[in-house]
Amino acid sequence: MNVKIKRVDNDLPLPRYETAGSVGFDFVCRESVTIKPHSLELIPANVIVETPPGYMLMVTLRSSTPRKRSLLIPHGVGVIDQDYCGERDEIKIQVYNFSSNPVTVERGDRIAQGVFVRVDAAQWSEVHRIDSETRGGFGSTDTRGD
Repeated sequence: MNVKIKRVDNDLPLPRYETAGSVGFDFVCRESVTIKPHSLELIPANVIVETPPGYMLMVTLRSSTPRKRSLLIPHGVGVIDQDYCGERDEIKIQVYNFSSNPVTVERGDRIAQGVFVRVDAAQWSEVHRIDSETRGGFGSTDTRGD
């Protein structure tokens, strides 16, 4: 897949897949950011990406980030749409510091990764009733008492 990408700061490297088997590529932080305890902050990821048609770019933390840095993405994952690729549309990683101490992410640090995911737009067929067997609602498979 050929993807157009623009760096905001050319002194930092492009995102890269760390191993041949990596599904996600790592973003690097463009500038040092300190996140206050129990606060949200946006970390600039130094790139504008033109996501190809038929894909979205999913942004998530690297698996070590919560354990090593006490940071989470408050909404679980970030979704970069195909039309978020203008000159001012630098990808930013929203993080929440769940610790009682300030956390600093330094310029050049890798804390997040991107994964291209195939998508399709739904064509809705509104009905007045869904004629399929119900499972009993949210959490209905937890009836064994585990």
